[in-house]
Amino acid sequence: MHCPFCGAEDTKVVDSRLVAEGDQVRRRRQCLSCNERFTTYEVAELVMPRIIKQDGTREPFDEAKLRAGLLRALEKRPVSIESIESAINQIKHFLQATGEREVPSLKVGEKVMEELRKLDEVAYVRFASVYRRFKDLNEFREEIDRLERHEPEFQEPKAHEPQDKV
Repeated sequence: MHCPFCGAEDTKVVDSRLVAEGDQVRRRRQCLSCNERFTTYEVAELVMPRIIKQDGTREPFDEAKLRAGLLRALEKRPVSIESIESAINQIKHFLQATGEREVPSLKVGEKVMEELRKLDEVAYVRFASVYRRFKDLNEFREEIDRLERHEPEFQEPKAHEPQDKV
């Protein structure tokens, strides 16, 4: 760490404390050349992965876009802002925890649906109907039935399994 007073490179840490709910470290430093003291703050920098869209294009993670999608699904539903922010933080944590530089948008969408399912079933079905592009009322009904039976979320059928036509 360079001294802001004389520019020397050698400094020592005199005191360290956690601040901002443990998200920052405040350090008191002393320059070994001029003996001046100064304070620095350290914050962990976690980089969000890039999102690989279905058409193969890549774009930076956009928290505003995530929030807008959740708010659209939760429109006029009795869900607190705190719960929505918590869901956003869960999704961001999930993406950071993958450790990947790039994540497919399908993975993000499935995580969003998982969080919506916990928050509000109506919002979950709203989002799923757009996200999965339900073709007709029967697909919509099947998803609601799956919700009522507490089955796991949507899974792609395997290639060798026949698909039921309704």
